[in-house]
Amino acid sequence: MGTYIMLSTLSDGGRKVLRERPGWIRKVNRELERMGVKVRAQYAVLGPYDFVTVLEAPDNETVSRVSIEFGARGSVQMMTLPAIPLDAFIARLEGGGPARGRKPKRR
Repeated sequence: MGTYIMLSTLSDGGRKVLRERPGWIRKVNRELERMGVKVRAQYAVLGPYDFVTVLEAPDNETVSRVSIEFGARGSVQMMTLPAIPLDAFIARLEGGGPARGRKPKRR
């Protein structure tokens, strides 16, 4: 399982649905879970995005399928980024795990 950050921007139609039915967001989150993606945290934000969602998914292909499915509906545009836990990132930089194209550092 991997962690992903999803940045979402609602379309005009998506904003209208949200205004009329605020609970719609929870319905979308349940649908994500049925597609194999767990919502770990979600925030409404100010700025160029409307929501920041922290997801857990088995692989990039699952997240890609979710992005295509929801994007095709026209109510939201998403940018999804794979996230590396900071400890794992630091361990890779310190040579604690094999990085692509590089042999692990011997101690």
